[in-house]
Formats: sequence, structure tokens, C-alpha cells
Amino acid sequence: MHPNDGRVVSNFIVAALKGDPITVYGEGSQTRSFCYVDDLVDGLVRLMHTGDDFTGPVNLGNPQECSILEIAQKILDISGSSSRIEYRPLPLDDPKQRRPAIELARERLGWQPHVALEDGLRKTIAYFDALLSRGAPVPSA
Repeated sequence: MHPNDGRVVSNFIVAALKGDPITVYGEGSQTRSFCYVDDLVDGLVRLMHTGDDFTGPVNLGNPQECSILEIAQKILDISGSSSRIEYRPLPLDDPKQRRPAIELARERLGWQPHVALEDGLRKTIAYFDALLSRGAPVPSA
């Protein structure tokens, strides 16, 4: 992940590590599902090894939902950051829920995610911490 790719996990982690406020839109009750890259790559490799009779589409992702506010709090807790959460108005086009249906991946690929959210966040926080400590230029949000 790039530190300023505009995704919620990278935005929250970079802000937490820099001590900047974490921006949550609305009340933070909208849910998202996060899949660690190792699990996603495993699913893609399994998909590539299927026969020609299976072309998909197939959803790969983690069906465990977490509210945006919960993810912000988990990142603060794991990182030990003293950043505060700032609330801004919820954009009209912001989806209330994102959760992949992975039944086909389970059935046809024998795949499901294994990395727990907290474990993936710990690894991702460590990655960004190392990146920032090397002086990678990361603009404030």
C-alpha cells in the first residue's frame, strides 16, 4: 500500500503514526470488510490454477464487517497513537456497507481468508511505521 493512496486503512494508519487527527465521515457506522494481502494473493493464485471450465467472476475478500469507527479505534489502540478522531459530514455517495460474498471462492477454490483483522493491522502498521521512519514523504491528510 502506498501511504497516500486514499484508502481508509492507509489514511488512518498514517494519520495515527504522525499524530494527526483521523477523519471519520458521518458517525462512522458504515461498514467495510478488509482482506489482508497474503490472503488475497492466495485466492488469486488458486483462481489462476483452476481449469479452463472456471473463469469466474469470483469474489475474494474477507466477509467480516467492521464499522469505520471500529477500524479507527483498532488502529489507535494497536499503534498506541494519541491521535483524536475528527468527524466530518458523510458524503451522499458513501456506501453504508461493503461485504463480499465469498461462497463461490470457498466452493470452487477451497479458499477463505485466514489473517485476522487485528493481525493484518499490526503488520500493516509496522510496515507504515518502517516506511515513515525511513523518511518517506507523506503529506498530511
